[in-house]
Amino acid sequence: MKALVCVKRVLDYNVTPRVKPDGSGVDLTNVKMSMNPFDEIAVEEAVRLKEKGVVTEIIAVSIGPDKAQETLRTALAMGVDRAILVQTDDTVEPLAVAKIVKGVADAEQPGLLITGKQAIDDDSNQTGQMLAALMNRPQGTFANELTVEGEHVVVKREIDGGLETVKLALPAIITTDLRLNEPRYASLPNIMKAKKKPLEIKTPADFGVDTQPRIKTLKVSEPPTRAAGVKVADVDELVAKLKALGVA
Repeated sequence: MKALVCVKRVLDYNVTPRVKPDGSGVDLTNVKMSMNPFDEIAVEEAVRLKEKGVVTEIIAVSIGPDKAQETLRTALAMGVDRAILVQTDDTVEPLAVAKIVKGVADAEQPGLLITGKQAIDDDSNQTGQMLAALMNRPQGTFANELTVEGEHVVVKREIDGGLETVKLALPAIITTDLRLNEPRYASLPNIMKAKKKPLEIKTPADFGVDTQPRIKTLKVSEPPTRAAGVKVADVDELVAKLKALGVA
């Protein structure tokens, strides 16, 4: 069984975003970029399934600029077998992403399609669900545990106030949550091997997808500066200040 994993190049989560002076978006000039953390979890889960003998081949796909090859090479170093970059400089919205990934999946016919539940740059949390609808496949979203049982996959997923366990017929689509696993670090030998693994370049036009955005960003702004706190000497002073503020 093949596994197809989606990965996205995003602003590194350790970097504090800076808004462009004109408020048109986030300034990505000379900042560190890395793989979306939820997608790292998706890659790790696919590699673990291959190590168990459940998956025979892992393909990673990314949609983005030429520099997204670096993100795919990271996935290859983690254990992915080959990669596909659908190259575009456009900002691709979730529906267009889902249509492109569907095109890749139609060609590859994976038994499992795994992606992060959302990307940390836009927090859309839409692509996996749209993909399931376009492909008419069962979906297990927000997965924190995954077990393949014959022709089915059992997914324990996070919901408001608890957990839900669902059983899906393969082929299926999974979106990963943070508790599913702890992604490995790629070793130096594997980083070197990744440079020789196949990486195919495609374009959205190859899949008949128009990536022109349907949504226009009107303004991006930074959150308001948080007011400085006030130190208190003891409980009596704390109570007095709370009373003065009308909260005690």
